[in-house]
Amino acid sequence: MGKLVLYIAASLDGFIAGDGESLAWLDAVEGQGDNGYGSFYEGVDTLVMGRKTYDWIVRHGSWPYPGKPCVVFSRTPRKNGEDVTFTAENAGQAVGRMKAEGEKRIWLVGGGELLHTLLKAELVDEIILTVAPVVLGRGVPLFRGAEGNLRLVEIQRFGQFAQLHYFVEGREEAL
Repeated sequence: MGKLVLYIAASLDGFIAGDGESLAWLDAVEGQGDNGYGSFYEGVDTLVMGRKTYDWIVRHGSWPYPGKPCVVFSRTPRKNGEDVTFTAENAGQAVGRMKAEGEKRIWLVGGGELLHTLLKAELVDEIILTVAPVVLGRGVPLFRGAEGNLRLVEIQRFGQFAQLHYFVEGREEAL
């Protein structure tokens, strides 16, 4: 059985983007190397993301995930790309099937709406949260009313970033 991992950065007050969906605050924080991204990414088989996250990525540069299959959940029909498949399928059903069919490690890239849906469906197995020492006060929240308990399994420091690795309680059997 595969596992779904949220790997994401957030401000200390829990925002994944500032006003206007800005991520400029991340660049202002001193990190260390790639802050653990490379080793995480090597272990990823498939990516999943919402349409808003996909659109943000495309608006801000070239596709950063070549060679990795990516499923984008969107109610708006789109033409599939080389590594990108768009689907209007129910996210919980699609991710549940991906996990059952042998996708070993699925990265939930974002965003907040998709995370909320998959947490509610009890499909998120791990959360790797890189916290930046920045207080934004407003922006795009990481958790939008989702509830649940986590178990801290590791803490790493990358410069001024603190990376917290959690298992979602009740999902340990999937790991």
